[in-house]
Amino acid sequence: QVQLVESGGGLVQAGDFLRLSCASSGRSFSTFDMGWFRQAPGKEREFVAHITWNGGDRCSAESVKGRFAISRDNSKNTVYLQMNSLKPEDTAVYYCAARASPFSRTCFRNGYEYAYWGQGTQVTVSS
Repeated sequence: QVQLVESGGGLVQAGDFLRLSCASSGRSFSTFDMGWFRQAPGKEREFVAHITWNGGDRCSAESVKGRFAISRDNSKNTVYLQMNSLKPEDTAVYYCAARASPFSRTCFRNGYEYAYWGQGTQVTVSS
Protein backbone atom coordinates (compact mmCIF):
# COMPACT_ATOMS: atom_id res chain seq x y z
CA GLN A 1 0.00 0.00 0.00
CA VAL A 2 0.93 3.62 -0.46
CA GLN A 3 0.01 6.33 2.00
CA LEU A 4 0.11 9.96 0.94
CA VAL A 5 -0.03 12.90 3.33
CA GLU A 6 -0.28 16.46 2.09
CA SER A 7 0.79 19.51 4.05
CA GLY A 8 1.52 23.19 3.54
CA GLY A 9 -1.93 24.55 2.83
CA GLY A 10 -3.29 27.65 4.48
CA LEU A 11 -4.90 31.05 4.13
CA VAL A 12 -2.99 33.60 2.08
CA GLN A 13 -3.65 36.79 0.19
CA ALA A 14 -3.75 37.17 -3.57
CA GLY A 15 -0.24 37.41 -4.96
CA ASP A 16 1.29 35.36 -2.15
CA PHE A 17 2.93 31.98 -2.47
CA LEU A 18 2.69 28.58 -0.83
CA ARG A 19 4.58 25.33 -1.17
CA LEU A 20 2.61 22.15 -0.73
CA SER A 21 4.30 18.90 0.18
CA CYS A 22 3.12 15.35 -0.19
CA ALA A 23 4.99 12.67 1.74
CA SER A 24 4.70 9.06 0.69
CA SER A 25 5.18 5.91 2.68
CA GLY A 26 4.90 2.29 1.70
CA ARG A 27 6.08 0.98 -1.63
CA SER A 28 8.98 2.45 -3.58
CA PHE A 29 8.25 6.11 -4.22
CA SER A 30 10.75 6.36 -7.05
CA THR A 31 8.66 4.07 -9.27
CA PHE A 32 5.55 6.22 -8.98
CA ASP A 33 4.38 9.07 -11.14
CA MET A 34 2.88 11.80 -8.99
CA GLY A 35 0.13 14.28 -9.62
CA TRP A 36 -1.57 17.21 -7.96
CA PHE A 37 -5.28 17.83 -8.32
CA ARG A 38 -7.63 20.32 -6.73
CA GLN A 39 -11.32 20.63 -6.02
CA ALA A 40 -13.07 23.90 -5.33
CA PRO A 41 -16.45 24.05 -3.58
CA GLY A 42 -19.22 23.06 -5.95
CA LYS A 43 -16.81 22.14 -8.73
CA GLU A 44 -15.37 18.95 -10.08
CA ARG A 45 -11.87 17.86 -9.26
CA GLU A 46 -9.36 19.18 -11.77
CA PHE A 47 -5.83 18.35 -12.80
CA VAL A 48 -3.08 20.71 -11.68
CA ALA A 49 0.30 19.14 -12.41
CA HIS A 50 2.10 15.85 -12.99
CA ILE A 51 5.67 14.65 -12.70
CA THR A 52 7.10 11.37 -13.92
CA TRP A 53 8.75 8.80 -11.66
CA ASN A 54 12.24 10.22 -12.12
CA GLY A 55 11.30 13.88 -12.45
CA GLY A 56 12.32 13.87 -16.08
CA ASP A 57 9.00 15.04 -17.49
CA ARG A 58 6.41 17.41 -16.10
CA CYS A 59 3.17 18.91 -17.28
CA SER A 60 0.60 21.26 -15.81
CA ALA A 61 -2.81 22.73 -16.44
CA GLU A 62 -3.02 25.87 -18.54
CA SER A 63 -4.59 27.74 -15.63
CA VAL A 64 -1.44 27.38 -13.51
CA LYS A 65 1.35 27.45 -16.08
CA GLY A 66 3.98 30.01 -15.24
CA ARG A 67 2.77 30.20 -11.63
CA PHE A 68 2.89 26.65 -10.23
CA ALA A 69 5.76 24.20 -10.40
CA ILE A 70 5.84 20.53 -9.46
CA SER A 71 9.01 18.86 -8.25
CA ARG A 72 10.05 15.80 -6.30
CA ASP A 73 12.79 14.52 -4.07
CA ASN A 74 12.95 10.75 -4.27
CA SER A 75 15.45 10.60 -1.42
CA LYS A 76 12.76 12.09 0.82
CA ASN A 77 9.78 10.31 -0.75
CA THR A 78 8.18 13.69 -1.25
CA VAL A 79 6.59 15.64 -4.09
CA TYR A 80 6.11 19.39 -3.96
CA LEU A 81 3.88 21.97 -5.56
CA GLN A 82 5.30 25.48 -5.51
CA MET A 83 2.46 27.92 -6.01
CA ASN A 84 3.32 31.53 -6.80
CA SER A 85 1.18 34.55 -7.63
CA LEU A 86 -1.84 32.92 -6.05
CA LYS A 87 -5.29 34.05 -7.12
CA PRO A 88 -8.66 33.72 -5.36
CA GLU A 89 -9.67 31.20 -8.03
CA ASP A 90 -6.88 28.92 -6.81
CA THR A 91 -8.88 28.36 -3.62
CA ALA A 92 -9.53 24.63 -3.31
CA VAL A 93 -8.61 21.46 -1.52
CA TYR A 94 -5.40 20.19 -3.08
CA TYR A 95 -4.77 16.48 -3.38
CA CYS A 96 -1.69 14.56 -4.34
CA ALA A 97 -2.02 11.26 -6.15
CA ALA A 98 0.28 8.44 -7.20
CA ARG A 99 0.37 5.76 -9.84
CA ALA A 100 2.93 3.07 -10.51
CA SER A 101 4.57 4.06 -13.81
CA PRO A 102 8.19 2.95 -14.00
CA PHE A 103 9.95 4.41 -17.04
CA SER A 104 6.85 6.30 -18.17
CA ARG A 105 7.06 9.63 -19.99
CA THR A 106 3.32 10.15 -20.26
CA CYS A 107 1.47 13.10 -18.75
CA PHE A 108 -1.41 11.64 -16.76
CA ARG A 109 -4.12 14.28 -16.43
CA ASN A 110 -7.11 12.22 -15.38
CA GLY A 111 -7.92 11.30 -11.81
CA TYR A 112 -8.95 7.77 -12.74
CA GLU A 113 -5.39 7.12 -13.90
CA TYR A 114 -4.13 7.33 -10.31
CA ALA A 115 -4.44 4.52 -7.78
CA TYR A 116 -3.53 6.30 -4.56
CA TRP A 117 -4.74 9.57 -3.08
CA GLY A 118 -4.01 11.71 -0.07
CA GLN A 119 -6.60 13.31 2.18
CA GLY A 120 -6.04 16.80 0.82
CA THR A 121 -4.92 20.15 2.18
CA GLN A 122 -6.98 23.34 2.05
CA VAL A 123 -5.66 26.37 0.21
CA THR A 124 -7.61 29.59 0.58
CA VAL A 125 -6.63 32.74 -1.27
CA SER A 126 -8.29 35.96 -0.23
CA SER A 127 -8.65 38.95 -2.53
